[in-house]
Amino acid sequence: MDLVLLPIVLLAAFLNGYGIWNDQYANSYYTTAVGSMLSNFHNFFYASLDSAGSVTVDKPPVVFWIQTAFAYVFGLHGWSVILPQVLAGICSVLLIYFMVKPTYGLAAARISALVMATVPVVAAVSRTNNIDSMLVFTLLLGSWFLFKGSKQGSTWRILVAFGLIGVAFNMKMLQAYMILPAFYLFYLIAFQAKWRRKIILLIGSTAVLAVVSLSWAVTVDSIPEDERPYIGSSETNSVMELAFGYNGLARLTGQQNTAGNAGMPNGIGQGDNRGNRGDLSSVPNQTGSGVPGAGQDVNAPDNDNMNGSNGNFPNRQMPNDMEMPNGRNFGGNGGGGMGGMFGTGEKGPLRLFQTELSGQASWLLPVVLLGCIALFAGLRRRNITSKHKEALFWLAWLLPVAAFFSVAGFFHQYYLIMLAPPIAALTGAGFVAMWKSYRDRDGWQAWLLPVSVLLTTLFGWYIMQVYNETIGAGWSISELIAGILVTVILIVMLHRTHQWKQGFIIAGFMVMLIGPIYWAFTPITYGGNSMIPAAGPTGSNGMFGGAGMGMPMGNVAGDTEMPTMGGRGGMGNRNEEVDTVTLNYLKEHNTGETYLFATTDYNQAAPYIIDERAAVITLGGFSGSDPVYTTDELEQLVKSGQVKYFMVGGMGGRGGNSDISDWIKEHGTEIPTSEWKTGTDSGSMDNGDTESEAGLGFGFGFGFGFGGQTTLYEVKL
Repeated sequence: MDLVLLPIVLLAAFLNGYGIWNDQYANSYYTTAVGSMLSNFHNFFYASLDSAGSVTVDKPPVVFWIQTAFAYVFGLHGWSVILPQVLAGICSVLLIYFMVKPTYGLAAARISALVMATVPVVAAVSRTNNIDSMLVFTLLLGSWFLFKGSKQGSTWRILVAFGLIGVAFNMKMLQAYMILPAFYLFYLIAFQAKWRRKIILLIGSTAVLAVVSLSWAVTVDSIPEDERPYIGSSETNSVMELAFGYNGLARLTGQQNTAGNAGMPNGIGQGDNRGNRGDLSSVPNQTGSGVPGAGQDVNAPDNDNMNGSNGNFPNRQMPNDMEMPNGRNFGGNGGGGMGGMFGTGEKGPLRLFQTELSGQASWLLPVVLLGCIALFAGLRRRNITSKHKEALFWLAWLLPVAAFFSVAGFFHQYYLIMLAPPIAALTGAGFVAMWKSYRDRDGWQAWLLPVSVLLTTLFGWYIMQVYNETIGAGWSISELIAGILVTVILIVMLHRTHQWKQGFIIAGFMVMLIGPIYWAFTPITYGGNSMIPAAGPTGSNGMFGGAGMGMPMGNVAGDTEMPTMGGRGGMGNRNEEVDTVTLNYLKEHNTGETYLFATTDYNQAAPYIIDERAAVITLGGFSGSDPVYTTDELEQLVKSGQVKYFMVGGMGGRGGNSDISDWIKEHGTEIPTSEWKTGTDSGSMDNGDTESEAGLGFGFGFGFGFGGQTTLYEVKL
């Protein structure tokens, strides 16, 4: 057993897991789904967002199946749904270690494991219930099988490797395919077999990949729409369309579906009628489609329903002179105003080095670059070794992913966790290669090590100095001075022999890790954002993704601090808490209805489903815009005695589909707020006015408004 590995694993466990017990709801969108999935197999299979099995979350179910299993064993808590990702992050560190060690040696494996543990975005994501940590672990597990299978000529290992990519597809769809170039390249150059067998196995592996990838999607799409939930955030109620549109090409172009326009003034009414779902009295848990959507919120786990509408602001001007991006392009003008709509910088080849993104995973890219030069310096056509082949694998993972994020129209900072494994592996392999060249005084290659220390510390200073007012200038200046000092010492000692020489090399590497380690601790020291995790001193405050955005948000008082977003859950959640007065009122006045209430805003449903395990219906999915119900179907729900109470409105003025809201108000009786809500003594305002009157409900469901009015209606037919 490698005793050095143990503290690295413990460090990863601490970074990923410390304090998760304080996060009550985690990412409430996903936790709500887990609460619903615990109810019955129907909801479990489809990853239903609500108790009625009306609408799914906007991602495939595999990670939620795992989270539901943990919640079944440990109970439904924030920490219990986060725990699988904590373990996935730790196991990813171990996998990197065991993948690097056989080819590059013990030192490289240790370095790679340490880097993987301290990539800031890995620490930020792995302590939430977002999908990406589990996704990366699955991709690494598939890569491990690929390495083993290629070295041993093992058919079944290759099939398992490609099958695991299919499993990853059922976690986050096309994002899993970003490493396929690396898989195919490595298989072709490393698998030991005759070409005929190699090609046949490649075809078979691709078939396994396709079958596993599409198994759930094809199964769900083949089921009649009136016998399954609406596919959340899709345009055509299809998993395939969701995978290749909304969760596929739209990520690159930044163009989102028309349902995503809902809630924006320019987008209202763009949905279409998609059919009648039949008799709800006979199939109480199945819901349909058929009405245009409205209601939107970008402070979301995967805020993909936002189309850049100009909202209700004259000349696109927001409070404090902030300007909305034009049109439906997330990227705006080369990545969007405000440093990209979600703090992702300006499109271009240097995007990963910009302030908005560099702190998440880019710290060690100079080491990777110079390390690859050292690795391939001695490459000859007839002397391609395992080191070269595996380095090509990691490069074929890194470069396409980096290229995508350099030009993509819409993504969140935490997606950059996809860069972590190749950066970790190439840092370990490359640093050891430079170390050997330096030790052996191998001509110009000997200079790569001190140059890498200097460039990496300069880059680290560049990232940190932006936050000097927050963290103090000492951190950035200390790293810069230490890096320059170690570089000078390494240059002076290059042609000398000294017993401390190796110690200074290790010191140089540790200096380069000052920035990444500090940033990896920021989700603990500064607070994390469970909805849109990001590392950095401002990661808990960024409505659009945390650090580096430079987006002060106005509040009622006119100052520029962000509104508090944490509630009882992790930072970034906007879900309400259980109001005991509301709960008691609804229970006392329930006359046998199946569902406690229905709501246009999943944030209202979340605490009741999570904390109370109450049966609640969400009428429009995540954004409130999915055409889940028609008015005829709502009428049937009420007449069949399944529900009679409806909450309309909610945080940020989010009110769901206008036709649904109008029908509820037309057929319902408004319950005076003083009867059902804590801390009120007067009736609620009319829901139609909440966007302009309540808090900062700016009128487009954006989530900027905190304190949007909620109205409770009782509908009897």
